[in-house]
Order: sequence, then C-alpha cells, then structure tokens
Amino acid sequence: MRSGTETYERRSDAERALSLIEAQIIRGEWTDPDRGKVKVKDYAETWISQRPGLRPRTVDLYRWLLKKHITPSLGNVAVGKLSTAMVRQWRADLLGNGVSISVAAKAYRLLRAVLMTAAEEGHIIQRNPCRIRGAGDEQAGERPVLTVDQVFDLADRVGRRPIGNVRKLSTGSYRLRYQRNGEMRTHPETFATRGAADGALWKLGMDGRADCTQDRRFRALVLLATFASLRWGEVSALRRTDVDLDAGTVRIRAAFIERSTGGLVLGPPKSKAGRRTVGIPKAIVPALRDHLKIYVKDGPDALMFPGAKGGPLRRSGFNTRTRWVDVVKEMGLPGLHFHDLRHTGNMLAAESGAGLKDLMARMGHDNVRAAMIYQHAVRGADKAITDAIDRRLGEREDEEGDGMAGAMVPAG
Repeated sequence: MRSGTETYERRSDAERALSLIEAQIIRGEWTDPDRGKVKVKDYAETWISQRPGLRPRTVDLYRWLLKKHITPSLGNVAVGKLSTAMVRQWRADLLGNGVSISVAAKAYRLLRAVLMTAAEEGHIIQRNPCRIRGAGDEQAGERPVLTVDQVFDLADRVGRRPIGNVRKLSTGSYRLRYQRNGEMRTHPETFATRGAADGALWKLGMDGRADCTQDRRFRALVLLATFASLRWGEVSALRRTDVDLDAGTVRIRAAFIERSTGGLVLGPPKSKAGRRTVGIPKAIVPALRDHLKIYVKDGPDALMFPGAKGGPLRRSGFNTRTRWVDVVKEMGLPGLHFHDLRHTGNMLAAESGAGLKDLMARMGHDNVRAAMIYQHAVRGADKAITDAIDRRLGEREDEEGDGMAGAMVPAG
C-alpha cells in the first residue's frame, strides 16, 4: 500500500485519481515514484555494468563519458525529475564549454539509452526526456582514399630508417651524427632537445642526405590491411594458420582490443559478421610469402605481425617504430589514420560492382538479417571482388592521374 502524493477536497476527486492510477497499472504505464528517486549517476553506472554484450572498449568509453560529461551536471539529479529542458540545457552547456559535436553526441546517445531502459523496461519514468532532434547525430568526417600507388609507396616508406645516432653533451645540448655514403659525419649544429635532433636526422634521411636502412617487416601489414579491408585489431591478431596463400585467403577469427587502461584483450571481431574469410589479391601474395619466411615464427599459432619482443603489436608501438606521423606528412597526407587503409580497401571493393550484401560480408559489417552475417561463404562473389582489386593492382603503373587521387569520401 502506498500513499498518493496529493490530497483532495472531495472524496469523488480522490476516487477519480485512484481510477486513473489503476488504469495506468492495467496498461503497464504506472511508474513507481519511489524508484524514480534514484540518481542519474547511480542508475547509469548500474546500467553500464549490467548491459549484456558490450565490448571492453565500449565499457571504457561509456564510463568515461558518464564521469566526464554527464555526472558533473546531471549525476545527482533524480531520474524521475529529469526533464527535456534540463537535458537541452546540459547539451548546450557541453557545446558551450568547447566539447566537440562528436563527443557531445556520444554522451547524449548514452544518456538516451540509459533513460530509454528506465522508461521502457524499468518503468520508473513515463517517457524518455531525451527528445532533442539531431542531438545524437555526429557528422562523419571525410577521410582520404589512397590511390594504389600511394598504398605501395606508404608500405615501402614505413620501414625506412636514417642511419645515425644522437648523444647528449655535457652542456645539456644534443649532438647528431649520421651516415652518408657509408661514412659517419657530425652535424654542424647542436640541438636543444633530443626530439629536435631526431627530427633533423629524419629529415636528412628523407632528403637523401643520410643513408637509410630498409626494414620491410611492416610492408606486408600495410598491404594486407588495405587490400583485404582489415581493422587494426583484426590484422594484429592474425596467426600463421589464418593466412592461406595457396588458396589466396585470410581468415579473421579474433581481434585485439586495447583498453583505456593499456591492457590488451583478445576477443571476437567487432561484429558477428567480422568472423569471415576474405580473398587476398594475387599481387600482394609474394610480399606475404616473404614476410612469413622472414618475420613469422614457425608454428600455426605464431603471430603474423608480432611486436618488438614477440608479443602482440600495439598500435602505439607501430606508430613509433614506423614514424607514421612523419611518413604520412612527408607523403602529403598529414592526418592519415591507419583505419583509412581499410577505408581505401572498401572503396576499391565497392568499385568492383559487387552487390551490397557481398560488400558487407567482405568488410565484416552486420546487417539486420542474420543470413547476411555468413554471406562470405559464397566464395564466387568474394572472388569477383578480389579479382577486381587484382586488376586495379595490375594497372597501377598505368594509372598516373587516376581520378581517385586525392579524393575525399565520407567514411562509413
């Protein structure tokens, strides 16, 4: 038994109010005012911890958004007291304080999902107060699509290293020595920081004024990630047994996930459709064969692309060892992300003329119909895509001025 929140002058008014409450209970629309007193922060934390199927990085993102952008303003508000006006003001304050549209949209979508559960499953509020049109939308930035020649150029550049060394002097400055035509030389200047000296050595190598070594261990990684449309977590988790060069296929079974705490977790691919087998263009098979022979340990479970100490390759380690930021800047592609290689591969696949279902199967994208998850089992369609990419690779020397050069296409 519960007491109503109001009192009435006449018995008939109280009975009418009771009838309305009983009708709400019968329709399943009644909300418990006591349960609505739970704080937004507490309810959201429980929601995140109890949400089934969330990937570790998604959990990390949700907890960060809650702590950073939701709790400071709305955390102590009772769920039952939250209104659309309060949500609208909260979002306006986020944007006014310099939070990007993308992050604000992510925070809004999280709050909306939490309150949707409160309304539809928990029945502690009558309706979701997150009703701001477009607040959860974020504009996907246009990402570059590389030409085939640019991909091969990038694959060659990521292993180049100028030969030299940097030493700290007793004065606190740094001296640079570099090799040119097989002879070690001392740079005429000293540098205030090690970073400045490293940058000067890199520029000498890129300008041809210093000899360079060529480490090709990452060449196959760049080529395979691009032309098989693989995500970073997928390509870094590949094992020797996943690559069948005789059949010309690569099997994606798992992916590494890097937590915000720095830990690596081996789990399933990003989506159910991420478990797939993808054709490898013939033009890059020789590079993969050489890579297996030189850089991959024996044994079926040996990592295809191991880190410096033989363990999983981290993205930060890859970026540092390849000087990714410097390389793409030198190529005239500043800001290029590793994920843009997958985007490039997806665009090449789309140009094959394959149907939407076959493209989604190759890319590892989910669809509402479960049958499409395993669309990759139809080898004929995937082979057509692979052959089309092969033709593009075979024509790359005749594609000077190809219309794709420098094109900007929204990333899906």
